[in-house]
Amino acid sequence: MGIPALSIILPAKNEAEGLRRTLPALRLAYPDAEIIVVDDGSTDGTAAIAAEQGVRVLSSPYSMGNGAAIKRGARVAQGAALVFMDADGQHGAEHVAALLARLEDGYDMVVGARDRGGQASLQRGLANAFYNRLASWMTGHRILDLTSGFRAVRADKFREFLHLLPNGFSYPTTSTMAFFRSAYPVAYVPIPVARRVGTNSHIRPFKDGVRFLLIIFKIASLYSPLKLFVPTAAVFFFAGMGWYAWTFHEAGRFTNMSMLLFSASVIVFLIGLVSEQITNLTYKRDA
Repeated sequence: MGIPALSIILPAKNEAEGLRRTLPALRLAYPDAEIIVVDDGSTDGTAAIAAEQGVRVLSSPYSMGNGAAIKRGARVAQGAALVFMDADGQHGAEHVAALLARLEDGYDMVVGARDRGGQASLQRGLANAFYNRLASWMTGHRILDLTSGFRAVRADKFREFLHLLPNGFSYPTTSTMAFFRSAYPVAYVPIPVARRVGTNSHIRPFKDGVRFLLIIFKIASLYSPLKLFVPTAAVFFFAGMGWYAWTFHEAGRFTNMSMLLFSASVIVFLIGLVSEQITNLTYKRDA
């Protein structure tokens, strides 16, 4: 048997019920594809269910994170094209063809964009809408779904950025911004999302606030740090100017607060400049 042209990778943590529905449909639709289930330290029958379906199973002795599962699967996959999809039943085998069709049109990454009904909650939907707008402004391209885990990529291009991918849940954000930064074309295909099988989500609401801020800074640092740091520096600068104008008018003097704001402006700008250079070095490829 030769090297398959397509590898389908499903990171799974305690997704036995979802795999019972997802894997048979994938097997039926893509009998020649290499299907890899990356068991991320599951405590249910995830690995056993996957093995029963005759797919390749990579098991971790403990949970390493969704991004870690993606990286492990991408390293061993033999296909020239990789499809990543959730194992909880939200992504259907019938939608894989639409992603692959766009990949054949010359794109290097094709993302399944969820509609509003596909968001886990109103709060998550609003947060994702903000991510999309921010990333669209950073890249200059319209991004319909920055955090969707349902995507098809060219394997050689995707492996270039494995060292950048986090072990946690923001691998879609990182990979999307990395492709845009490296001028690899990205396309979006609208897809419906089914209700997930099971009731437990691996994402904890308490952590969403911190995660929200981290993703914002990650978006900026992955693409163009100056687009974030320059406006921030400008805010400090004009705040300093405004405070200086008021204190000069009222007391005829230059205060420590004005100096602090001006200093903060310079420091933020210089940090952005250094970050921009680091970003350029990160994406620099050897000839």
